[in-house]
Amino acid sequence: MTPDSFSDGGRWFDTTAAVKHGLGLVAEGADLVDVGGESTRPGASRVDEEEELRRVLPVVRGLVGEGVAVSVDTMRASVAAQAVAAGAVLVNDVSGGLADPQMVPAVAAAEVPFVVMHWRGFSEDMHGRAVYGDVVTEVLAELRERMDAVVTGGVAAERIIVDPGLGFAKQAGHDLSLVAHLPELRALGRPVLVAASRKRFLGRVLAGGAATPPPARERDAATAAVSAIAAHGGAWAVRVHEVRATADAVRVARAVEGAR
Repeated sequence: MTPDSFSDGGRWFDTTAAVKHGLGLVAEGADLVDVGGESTRPGASRVDEEEELRRVLPVVRGLVGEGVAVSVDTMRASVAAQAVAAGAVLVNDVSGGLADPQMVPAVAAAEVPFVVMHWRGFSEDMHGRAVYGDVVTEVLAELRERMDAVVTGGVAAERIIVDPGLGFAKQAGHDLSLVAHLPELRALGRPVLVAASRKRFLGRVLAGGAATPPPARERDAATAAVSAIAAHGGAWAVRVHEVRATADAVRVARAVEGAR
């Protein structure tokens, strides 16, 4: 629900169009529809609370009214609380509760699952924070620290889902390393969400050498490949823009595993 998302900004900005699109995603195989009103693409500026609520709540209500399981993608406690009151069943916070000190208490009170993503700062300056000696070790350590803080804040440990934060304060090589080491992320003891869909690192892979990366909406086959790898690596879920290709890829991955 933003005009400036890196992939499909503006396409679903109208409430009616967004609800219709969400129902279409479910028809293609989505188990959960993620609704957000604030772009987190690199360099994106924040919107105010009133505008975020205006964008998000009618879509959450519309989808819930159609029987859809909805998650809310927000860094604001007020948006999370109102979306849950409207029927959302999961809070997906790319800051892991760091952007708003009221988020963890709000999620604890709501008693819903909470996605804790690896995050080093807001979109406007996150690329300057993409400095690692060993990205897998450091992301694991920072996620573990954040999980502990969230539990201390009152969220039940069994409600936590972890997300390595692909593309957030990461260069392409960092993202690829994290995808390659999903079993280590699973060792945190919580379900793992992988959100690679259409992201810049896939464009870099597809471009090869010095060629210009293909636009975001031409990266769905690459996304499906990561989804199959994620399924093989034991991910709990993948967050994607185009559902059908990923659903097919995950079915094939599961069928191969079942044939062993």
